[in-house]
Amino acid sequence: MCGRFSLTTEIHKLQERFFLENSESLEFQLSYNIAPGQKVLAVVKGEQKNKAGFLHWGLVPSWAKDKKIGNKMINARAETLQEKVSFRRLLERRRCLIPADSFYEWKVEEGVKKPIRFVMQDQQPFAFAGLWDRWNHNGEELVSCTVITTQPNELVMGVHNRMPVILKKEHEQKWIDQEVQDLSFLTSILTPFDARSMKAYEVSSSVNSPRNNDVTCITPI
Repeated sequence: MCGRFSLTTEIHKLQERFFLENSESLEFQLSYNIAPGQKVLAVVKGEQKNKAGFLHWGLVPSWAKDKKIGNKMINARAETLQEKVSFRRLLERRRCLIPADSFYEWKVEEGVKKPIRFVMQDQQPFAFAGLWDRWNHNGEELVSCTVITTQPNELVMGVHNRMPVILKKEHEQKWIDQEVQDLSFLTSILTPFDARSMKAYEVSSSVNSPRNNDVTCITPI
């Protein structure tokens, strides 16, 4: 599962990287330790460029009776998206990019969990493949999302048995284009990212608590 990531890239760089048309209106803050239940930046296709906004991390489907279901739906497995009715519907028409510049997993050594940060070799931001939905109940509205996961690549494999789907740049725009309806194609791009383009290092245990959100979370030890 993917349960923690960071986005420490300045908004003007994200605007260029993801072709955003509304970044000036966002109340954006750098975050070194993004956790489920928090608001995450998400990108969808706009009329001319792309649009960004903040979604609740933990998918609450439109049909849910209780929004607490989102606590169990922070991730969606790429391999079963077409098998589950709720995910198949979102795969067809509610896909988003979730910008990040790292994600964390925990490696257990001699009974001790050590946080490992995974980043790109060039330290540049990237995009998780995500799904989103809109929930309305008794006058309350919540727009939420989930991060799609897949099998680990060679780098992540030694730490965890899953990793978030990091889309190739050439697939990002197709992922959020609602006119792309070929589910076979869409699921075919939900694959482990090339390990040769990534690196990993151990960070402070301060990242264990989502209350900690500063540069110590990403500093190598």
